[in-house]
Amino acid sequence: MAHTITQACSGCTLCSKICPVSAISGETKTLHTIKAIRCIDCGVCGRACPKDAILDDNGQVVMRVPRKEWPKPVIKSNLCSACAICVDSCGKKALSISWPQTKGDLRVYAILTDEKSCVGCGICARECPMQAIVMEAVI
Repeated sequence: MAHTITQACSGCTLCSKICPVSAISGETKTLHTIKAIRCIDCGVCGRACPKDAILDDNGQVVMRVPRKEWPKPVIKSNLCSACAICVDSCGKKALSISWPQTKGDLRVYAILTDEKSCVGCGICARECPMQAIVMEAVI
């Protein structure tokens, strides 16, 4: 079940701009819609919505959360294989693979390189085959 947008939507477009999978559409000042087939139920749209107009997959309002408190990926470098699945799956291009520390160093791993672009959707953590990424709230 996907998130949905209620009649409280003012058409501010914030949800459509921030959705990491481009599941939300709508024009300015009109009711937006979520394409259920694309929605990954990450809740980013609800955390950003100034009108509390987003319902989760259980029909509950997703409350707005200040951006500074959104979860961020924490990479356990000792578990990361640098496969780059997380990098490729990040719709906001917030992750990359680290550079070797010294010449001949083979120990590279995923890193959060663009914290401001990260929306805390958790796609990277869900896609990581090594379970090297956990989402942690920043408080």
